[in-house]
Amino acid sequence: MAPIPYWRLSSFYLFYFALLGATAPFLALYFHHLGFSSARIGELVAIPMLMRCIAPNVWGWLGDRSGQRLLIVRVGAMATLASFSLIFFDKSYAWLALVMALHAFFWHAVLPQFEVITLAHLQGQTARYSQIRLWGSIGFILTVVGLGRLFDALSLDVYPQALVIILAGIVLASFWVPNAQPPGLNERSPGGFLKQLASPGVAAFYVCVALMQLSHGPYYTFLTLHLEQLGYSRGTIGLLWALGVIAEVLMFLGMSRILARFTLRRVLMASFILAALRWLLLGNFAEHVGVLLFAQVLHAATFGSFHAASIAFVQCSFAARQQGQGQALYAALAGTGGALGALYSGYSWNLLGAATTFSIASVAAMAAAVIIATRMKDAQL
Repeated sequence: MAPIPYWRLSSFYLFYFALLGATAPFLALYFHHLGFSSARIGELVAIPMLMRCIAPNVWGWLGDRSGQRLLIVRVGAMATLASFSLIFFDKSYAWLALVMALHAFFWHAVLPQFEVITLAHLQGQTARYSQIRLWGSIGFILTVVGLGRLFDALSLDVYPQALVIILAGIVLASFWVPNAQPPGLNERSPGGFLKQLASPGVAAFYVCVALMQLSHGPYYTFLTLHLEQLGYSRGTIGLLWALGVIAEVLMFLGMSRILARFTLRRVLMASFILAALRWLLLGNFAEHVGVLLFAQVLHAATFGSFHAASIAFVQCSFAARQQGQGQALYAALAGTGGALGALYSGYSWNLLGAATTFSIASVAAMAAAVIIATRMKDAQL
């Protein structure tokens, strides 16, 4: 058995999720800095998520058909860097919308294909996935804390330059990673991808993926602005984002033991229920530091356990030749839910307020818990 290229795989996750650490807390803040309204901010933030609905399926089909997943990762990383660099030419709404669409189309091509490569390197040691993926969380933490302090010291005018540096890191890491193919690639599964998608519980799982990301809409789009309005500094907000991801890292470290003890169905249900609680706390009690700290720790469930269980579910549900499409559909429906979440929160934030906007998110997460409870059985997993 070939040794796992742990540090090479980990370096890619480090830079990839460092980019998420630069966009999730600060992208809406940057657009606000440029003078856009909350509705326009919601639309601009939704565009990359809408691309996530389309791009992974296109590139996932191409990756499964050609087998050239690492080439897709490398080309996608370089194209993401090139297309995002267009932001230096103009800052109008239409131009920024174009930049958001172009760079996201290539960026969202990358991760689903890389997940398949990582799992192929692990050669059935799926429990080790979380030990590699946690470096993505570390990249997120370093970025969100570092940029929070940077923007406090300087200004948000340096935001595009910071993202370009991170994107260059993704490109370099993609060329350091060796290739690998999932075992059984030449085996044909009866009925193909759609037949596997129609298996009991699989379609319900994907609906719940969309609902979970829809519930994250207010969090990723307006949490930073929400906390600023409550009087928290940008440096403190960066630390609060980092706290959530530290909890996520600790969850990743313990996921192999959790998945050995509990079924994927139970882990997913717990993740959805705790997400519903988290959004209620953030929408109604974020001015209380203790409650806010507890809500951020719940990121361990709303992203950590949910994501690890979801990756494991997709791997269990699809044959080798459909792994890329299965991971791509996961990314695409997450993007669909995320885009809808950003859009509704953008329109409801000023109209209905933070409490109601987060309450809608809580209802979406609880609906996912009910679907998992009624449409999926432990025996399947």
